[in-house]
Amino acid sequence: QVQLVESGGGLVQPGGSLRLSCAASGSIFSINSMAWYRQAPGKERELVAIIASDESPSYSDSVKGRFTISRNNPKNTVYLQMNSLRNEDPAVYFCYVRCRLDGIFGNTWSGWGKGTLVTVSS
Repeated sequence: QVQLVESGGGLVQPGGSLRLSCAASGSIFSINSMAWYRQAPGKERELVAIIASDESPSYSDSVKGRFTISRNNPKNTVYLQMNSLRNEDPAVYFCYVRCRLDGIFGNTWSGWGKGTLVTVSS
């Protein structure tokens, strides 16, 4: 019913920057919240940042002051601007979306993108 496509991952040196994008498409009436998670090998998937329908953002302590989450509602897209990347940031970054579907019932849908790989190396 809904498709999520992430992009923007890649290889960057410590201190560098990347911008991730996640575009949602399908039978979407409105998007309630959009978030970025990340998972490194051997570690639990963790929340990085989340942005609500009123565009209020929240961040994990590890990325505060370095990352910025934003959304473009007409495009159903969420972004994660990552600055001052460190050696602890490499991971697969996943987009997570919760939205209301089209139709008279207005069912709620939530799901994950397939992820985009971020590598930090000197």
